[in-house]
Amino acid sequence: MTRIVAGSVGGRVLQVPRTGTRPTSERVREALFSRLEHLDVVDGARVLDLYAGSGALGIEAASRGAAHVTLVEAARDAADVCRRNVTTLELAGTVHVVAEKAERFVLRAPTAPWDLVLIDPPYDLAEPDLGGVLAGIGPALPAHGVVVVERASRTPEPTWPPTLARFDRRAYGDTVMWFAELVESAQS
Repeated sequence: MTRIVAGSVGGRVLQVPRTGTRPTSERVREALFSRLEHLDVVDGARVLDLYAGSGALGIEAASRGAAHVTLVEAARDAADVCRRNVTTLELAGTVHVVAEKAERFVLRAPTAPWDLVLIDPPYDLAEPDLGGVLAGIGPALPAHGVVVVERASRTPEPTWPPTLARFDRRAYGDTVMWFAELVESAQS
């Protein structure tokens, strides 16, 4: 069972797709959002959740005060589950679902910069594909924006494009969270 950890819909249960996803555990989400709240990048933020699955990461952000969340999920069944979760939790004014490939979505300019980008791709996503998504995100970040990539501990560190630099790494069992931000030269 997947539950929202804290905030306005804390404790509420999420539906998860029957197959094809790997929801981030409650323990890992709790640790992740503790770190993000310490960095002061959740409350009032515009959040992008790529490879959303059930929407757990983005919905957790909305529950904790994010102003706008976009869940991007290519798998039709998973996108439908995201929509049901948003409706059930009455978050339709804050959380929006886009049924599209993350690789395509990041090529479009956003209407406003993303303060926080959460990327939890399938563990078997090829590194060059992840690199392409990361390259597409850089231009859509403000100076204070944060990118978090969730991967299996057995996978290498993501190949960061020249616009992003890692500033932290956190490991939780078989899960690793990589944190990045814009490099100073990309902020001008």
